[in-house]
Amino acid sequence: MTRPLRLGAWVLVAGGLAAGVALLGAASPDRPAAKPFFDARQRQTEYAGPGREVPEPAHITEVLFGYFGPGADDPELGDAWRAAQLALENLNRQGGYQGKPFRLLPGWSDQPWKDGASQVARMVYGHDVWAVIGGPDGATTHLAEQVAAKARLPLVSPGSTDRTANLANVPWMFSLLPGDHLEAPVLVEHLAARLGSGALAILLAEDHDARQFVLEFRRSATRARFQVARQYVCSRETVAEAAAKIAQADVAGVLVAGGPTASAAMVAALRRAGYRGAIFGTAAFGRRAFLQKAAEDARDAVFPLLYFPGAEGPEGFAARFRRRYGYEPDYLAAATYDAVQLLAAAVRREGLNRARIGDALWALSPWQGACGTVCWDKLGSNTRPVMLGTIRAGRVVPCETPPAGSSR
Repeated sequence: MTRPLRLGAWVLVAGGLAAGVALLGAASPDRPAAKPFFDARQRQTEYAGPGREVPEPAHITEVLFGYFGPGADDPELGDAWRAAQLALENLNRQGGYQGKPFRLLPGWSDQPWKDGASQVARMVYGHDVWAVIGGPDGATTHLAEQVAAKARLPLVSPGSTDRTANLANVPWMFSLLPGDHLEAPVLVEHLAARLGSGALAILLAEDHDARQFVLEFRRSATRARFQVARQYVCSRETVAEAAAKIAQADVAGVLVAGGPTASAAMVAALRRAGYRGAIFGTAAFGRRAFLQKAAEDARDAVFPLLYFPGAEGPEGFAARFRRRYGYEPDYLAAATYDAVQLLAAAVRREGLNRARIGDALWALSPWQGACGTVCWDKLGSNTRPVMLGTIRAGRVVPCETPPAGSSR
């Protein structure tokens, strides 16, 4: 094994140890937070290895990026691929890179934990892509990162909010969405003002991203001295039973944490069980798949809002997506569009060289995308402030801050 790979492996171990130290030093209501021995977010790890000296290949006919995610036929994640195609069309109308078109090489597995990493390795080593876009969530981003860390090429995730994906201190790992550690405190502050001393229950799906968000939520709640009364972890088979228990309990609000489809099923189960109180959610409430399934059950629900089109004009991303596909894009679509655009901007700045593309991604921050501003912290995680959203007439809109003690 070469020296750069040994260093990379040590960085991964050090990042994991840093995360563990941070967990051990977490504050309790009666004890201030201990100062961590090493805080990874206070120090940027720069890549000092080989690669920048490699000349640009002379005879390529296209610029190839890997795409780790499902295609357009996927009912929950297909919009991301559609948005990526819009980005490619826009870039290639502008001349691509020195007359060469940009193209995406897709790779995916319906069982990512079984052979997802091999799909990324096929792109990286078999087709020599210049960078990889993926994954569509935190769990699959971790898989792709395992390959990117060894291959030393940029990985831009449009779907991960799991901050631990960046805690490995890999200098070519970038997350376009604000992490759970930025989303959770905003929601906790809203809950504390809205519920006051009222009890909160958590209804949690059995998936990686939901667990990570609830972990950050509980940390923020502890710091704010806001208590969670009950927590129920449910599967598709047990969601009705858990919802019934919550409906019979004396709670002022319920936090629903899961992917878009699972969250819609949990919200529907709560309403069927007779629960009529306030519902709060994760950013997944802003996904089109959630809105399609939850309908009126999710009216007035409050959640971290990661994308709101605003006034971007007729040639903006949202308008073009709407004209092409007939409906509004969600934050995953917008962030995937940005991932393609940002990587193209990096190539145009530094040329076809993996190491220098990584340098360019750092240098381009802050960068304005369709999904919002991209401004990296020292670990390649986006620091964009998070606002809250709610659902009105089946549409996502920004949420106004409630008065203290308000129950609505």
